[in-house]
Amino acid sequence: MRKLQSQGVHHITLVGADRQTSIDFWEGVLGMPFIFEQPNLDRASESHLYFDPGDGRLITIFTDESRKADPRRTPTEPGCVHHIAFAVSRATFLQAVQRLDERGIRHSGVKDRGFMDSIYFEDPLGLLVELASYRFEPPQGATHVDVLFEAHRIRVARGDPNIAEIHLADAIEALVAQRQESLSADRAPKHPY
Repeated sequence: MRKLQSQGVHHITLVGADRQTSIDFWEGVLGMPFIFEQPNLDRASESHLYFDPGDGRLITIFTDESRKADPRRTPTEPGCVHHIAFAVSRATFLQAVQRLDERGIRHSGVKDRGFMDSIYFEDPLGLLVELASYRFEPPQGATHVDVLFEAHRIRVARGDPNIAEIHLADAIEALVAQRQESLSADRAPKHPY
């Protein structure tokens, strides 16, 4: 028996209401370019809208002009999607509260997640959306996942309840030491003053 090895999210498809509601939210609020549209190949009465969330992957929406936006919270029972999170730059994140407030969009305010900051709000159909901004940049040649994996190992070894900035800094230092050789025989911290 062998795995079916994933290599990333290809796309996420959501059921939308009418076409313009989707365009106004995904492109008009979240800035995702509307890149193409075609019929839903499994249901000709629906249109299939494609948006670029910023990483070259896709968010797609099935729309039908007979469906109207219903802002009630989408179901969160087992098997349902709780929320979708999108990465934003620190500069954009620092503007999120103001920009959501300008539109009258209710939101959670900034949430401290230890290794990132988040803000939550609902789309026009009640889907919970998160804007997330990491508090760190991974070292050259590493990914955010590499840093988080190492930070998790450090956190568990220390008995700490969750990843905090100290774990991130120590993880980055460990990854640099693992990935980049040095001519120094002793790479331990020093106090040259």
